[in-house]
Amino acid sequence: MNILTSLISNELHLSEQAVSNVLALLDQGCTIPFIARYRKERTGGIDEVQISQVADSYERMKEIEKRKSTILKTIEDQGKMTDDLRNKIDGCWVLSELEDLYLPFKPRRRTRAQIARERGLEPLATLILMQRESSPERVAQRFVGGEVEDVAAALQGAQDIIAEQVSEDQRARQTVRSAYERHAVISSKCVKSKSESDEAQKYASYFDFSEPLHRCSSHRLLAMRRGESEGYLRVSIDIDDERCIDRLQRQYMRGYGACARLVGEAVADGYKRLLQPSIENEFAALSKSTADDEAIGVFADNLRQLLLAAPLGQKRVMGIDPGFRTGCKVVCLDAQGNLLHHEAIFPHPPVNHRMQATVHVEQMVREYGIEAIAIGNGTASRETSDFVRDLHFDRPVHVYVVSEDGASVYSASKVAREEFPDEDVTVRGAVSIGRRLMDPLAELVKIDPKSIGVGQYQHDVDQAKLKRSLDLTVMSCVNMVGVDVNTASQHLLTYVSGLGPALARNIVDYRKEHGAFTSRAQLKKVSRLGATAFEQCAGFLRISGACNPLDNSAVHPERYALVEQMAKDCHCTVQQLMADKERRSAIDLKRYVSGDVGMPTLTDIMKELEKPGRDPRAAIEEFEFDSRVKDIDDLEEGMILPGIVTNITNFGVFVDIGVHQDGLVHVSQLADRYVRDANEVVKLHQHVTVRVKEVDLRRKRISLSMRGVKQ
Repeated sequence: MNILTSLISNELHLSEQAVSNVLALLDQGCTIPFIARYRKERTGGIDEVQISQVADSYERMKEIEKRKSTILKTIEDQGKMTDDLRNKIDGCWVLSELEDLYLPFKPRRRTRAQIARERGLEPLATLILMQRESSPERVAQRFVGGEVEDVAAALQGAQDIIAEQVSEDQRARQTVRSAYERHAVISSKCVKSKSESDEAQKYASYFDFSEPLHRCSSHRLLAMRRGESEGYLRVSIDIDDERCIDRLQRQYMRGYGACARLVGEAVADGYKRLLQPSIENEFAALSKSTADDEAIGVFADNLRQLLLAAPLGQKRVMGIDPGFRTGCKVVCLDAQGNLLHHEAIFPHPPVNHRMQATVHVEQMVREYGIEAIAIGNGTASRETSDFVRDLHFDRPVHVYVVSEDGASVYSASKVAREEFPDEDVTVRGAVSIGRRLMDPLAELVKIDPKSIGVGQYQHDVDQAKLKRSLDLTVMSCVNMVGVDVNTASQHLLTYVSGLGPALARNIVDYRKEHGAFTSRAQLKKVSRLGATAFEQCAGFLRISGACNPLDNSAVHPERYALVEQMAKDCHCTVQQLMADKERRSAIDLKRYVSGDVGMPTLTDIMKELEKPGRDPRAAIEEFEFDSRVKDIDDLEEGMILPGIVTNITNFGVFVDIGVHQDGLVHVSQLADRYVRDANEVVKLHQHVTVRVKEVDLRRKRISLSMRGVKQ
């Protein structure tokens, strides 16, 4: 553990003590949100991202340790282990370097070099490599016979052995690896037989493309690799081969004699046939992994913003899944999101029952006390929004356009079937749209994050990495906001620290049997929810209206006694302390510092007493598109229009301006300054103002700009 702690500490630039404590807490079964929120004294206050990095590094180091054990055993079984080799393997923590050390001992198929060894030519190869013989042909004559036909065959076999030795030599591999790190160029060419197809045209930018590998952005690399996998592109990663061969030959050749010439030829052969393809594959995998990590990071950032979008709260909502031919599916929900009523209306072509739809919607708003209307942003969204805004209601009713990405996935899911076994998929989809307005987080956790539509090449990246990252993001958001244990769905409870599908189900079952929870302590009565699970989950679960006001806050039950002591010292109750700012301000926190409670925890407690159970999400805002534009044909260059950010990528931001086709604000057009990361300027679903820069009607592409536009 000590060596791993030191390695991780150096890699992440964190103190060894913090790393050691994080690993110990993880080993005890603590979750990342719990450690970040309630164990700041032990971790030095590092955040969730850093704790996750520690966990990832530790898992990677453990995998390297396992690999070392396998390698050591294999070499020992071969009887080829030396003290020097063992020390090199023990001290190596870079996987590529470890594999270099193992390569000469790795069981392999029958190679040209192996055949030459079987023919007894390894001593000849050693003599030639030493380069002391003036006539290698005369030396080779001694090896002719049996399966070695003549001197030429003997020399060729010796060169095959030398070529393989060079390709497996750690120094040679590092030389080529360094050349790739500095000078590799990634190139793509079109497959001519397929270049004219419509599908191939989306890769037209890469039909004759090249750039230094270290400068190739993740989205370009992933686009090329997708084009390659679909058969439209050929992708390669190359360096200056002659320059690299020259460097290797200088490492192995001594002088200009006959043996040196043979060694030089073997080095060139080993590079072209064995070493270069191996290192190219290594860098292809490494660059893909790096691009995956970057794309996954973009997806996770977007998902976090989407999950933490502003909630409307517990209001009576009408959800509308808009459509033309099949009509608009309308649902009415109560303040808890329960379905009260549903029906279909047909205000748009080809049916055009606009008057009937008007009467029905106005009647539903009256009858079900609707306070807000959520309209999906898919087909017919703009037309439906305009229709609803023209209606006259007997009370103020706010209208919001809601992202419906993934709603169809939810409506056909097992979760939706369990919630609404008697309703069809269209009703379930409309319910999801309405609930997303009320609480985006609670509704979106029911959907596989990959189906939400805010990723970048999400189907091309490492799926295991993607799932882990997105699951951690969902868990982080759920625990950051907190969950009302009496209203949360089983699916939402699943993501609470320390719980999971089984305990979430047990909580819901207990709630159904015994009624609402009245205290956090009551959670201990839930089947299989033991002390460890309670410790992990309690601080993130809220109980509105509990007898103890701390049960509806982020103060952990393990610190209740501390808060009660504060209240006692102030000669008041906990509730009075929470309501009185002057009393809280008069508290000297240093008095309450102890062995396991420091200023970070005390500061968090005071913030929570000030605003118990506060929701960290922003307030929701209404939005309306420009009435001048309803279709891409209505756009003119120079128009200034309102829009909603729908997706954020490395190369720019997609914005919905109400014309059924999102426009792109390239990263260079986001601000009147250099922007490295689009997230510096905008957030998902942010309301922005853009200028129409260019409209390509044939390809239905809209280029937008935010430069020089007042936000």
